[in-house]
Amino acid sequence: MTVFAFYLFALSAIAGGLLTVISRQPVHSVLWLILAFISSAGLFVLLGAEFVAMLLVIVYVGAVAVLFLFVVMMLDVDFAELKAEMARYMPLALLIGVVILMQFVMAYGAWESAPAAADQLAQPIPDDRHNSEALGLIIYDQYFLLFQLSGLILLVAMIGAIVLTLRHRQDVKRQDVVAQMMRDPAAAMELKDVKPGQGL
Repeated sequence: MTVFAFYLFALSAIAGGLLTVISRQPVHSVLWLILAFISSAGLFVLLGAEFVAMLLVIVYVGAVAVLFLFVVMMLDVDFAELKAEMARYMPLALLIGVVILMQFVMAYGAWESAPAAADQLAQPIPDDRHNSEALGLIIYDQYFLLFQLSGLILLVAMIGAIVLTLRHRQDVKRQDVVAQMMRDPAAAMELKDVKPGQGL
């Protein structure tokens, strides 16, 4: 049953990732992405990492994928124009893809397992330490600097996405706080001497 569940989750994760990339409708791509996330969470459960699996479901499926879905459905994005722009940069994208593929081949060719890896995997996990505690000790102790750098990279990516998608519409009135503070009261107000019994 475990082997059957592994192959089921693995095939559904691969199919979900592939259909996320090749799907023509953006909403369908997000739904296939959710399937890939849930399948990956199932693989983590089979590995005994229930905490990581629940994080994957709660954070990625419950927040990121739903956010993608709402953004795609609510924004009026001209996908035909985006595809036309993508076709113009296709040669450069193919070149970058070939370079990345060559790097993967070189890394896989030079990859060797650690001599003590099999012995460490064969050792039983102590019952007094939960996997979430062990994960926290690894992330916040051994790889603390790398963890903070990855958070900084995500912050820069978020700021870049905001800058790239920010559009100033000319037909929308906005408050100019500097202009309000720097205005001259003598030019902004005019005193009228109204005589008694006369209208304005």
